[in-house]
Amino acid sequence: MSKIRTLAMAMAVTLAAPHAFAQDADMAVGVTVGTLGNPFFVPLVQGAEDAIKKEYANAQVTVVGADYDLNKQASQIDSFIASGVKLIMLNAVDVNAIAPAVAKAKAAGITIGAFDVSAKGADVTVMTNNVQAGEIACQYLAEKLGGKGEVVIINGPPVSSIVDRVTGCKNAFAKHPGIKILSDNQDGKASREGGLAVMQSLLTRYQTIDAVFGANDPTAIGADLAARQLGRTEMIIAGVDGAPDVVAAMKSGNTRIVASSSQDPYGMAAKAAEMALGVIKGRKPAESTVLLDTKLVTADNVNDYVGWDAKR
Repeated sequence: MSKIRTLAMAMAVTLAAPHAFAQDADMAVGVTVGTLGNPFFVPLVQGAEDAIKKEYANAQVTVVGADYDLNKQASQIDSFIASGVKLIMLNAVDVNAIAPAVAKAKAAGITIGAFDVSAKGADVTVMTNNVQAGEIACQYLAEKLGGKGEVVIINGPPVSSIVDRVTGCKNAFAKHPGIKILSDNQDGKASREGGLAVMQSLLTRYQTIDAVFGANDPTAIGADLAARQLGRTEMIIAGVDGAPDVVAAMKSGNTRIVASSSQDPYGMAAKAAEMALGVIKGRKPAESTVLLDTKLVTADNVNDYVGWDAKR
């Protein structure tokens, strides 16, 4: 009897294995992010992929960058629909304008998992608490200035994360009547090159800038580079990301960047993918939106900070 039972179990495993493989192979996922040119998106994409592969080892995952172009991202979503994906992991370039593309995908029976930024109509969303990120960075700048000074905010693309960070920053500066915001509407393109270009223009326009808030770390790095090129040493700079480049700069002590609100792109994307896969399996989350608080990385605590490049 024991031998029969053992044989039956072995046959069951043999039969189940091809079925599981077939399920894995049938799981096709499309991932579209704002850009693949920002180092932040490397661990972000990896987190999503790893979470998907953990559940479906042979899943087909296609990753594309939209270059912050709404029409391009909408076309990418159309391509995903046509290819028969079951899940789209979406890092939307515009929270509201992407809604028709999201609705079209959902009408085709596709689950939408938004990550890093929100997307109207998404089934689940996991992102950094970006209002808090902007607040703590700009509160730190205000404190370093003693509550008074002339500051600039280098803005970015109209994605929810950037909008929320700028809102948080303004909230923090508003608590200090001695802080004057000289500029807050210039688009640094969320890139080093964009931050450099905007900062060069601002430095030409204003004789004194006491502090700069960059909407992300590449923007802050670009602003720092512009200040170096023009020999301007009066300002301090903060960003958002906790990026390896900023961490290295703060450790060196050779930078005007004094703080960055850290994110966990890998963990954020992995959580979003897990929640989205749960929806596909019929598990509706208690909360469809999850916000992850940030911690401020400064020269004082940078040596204790565990960054993006930590081993997983």
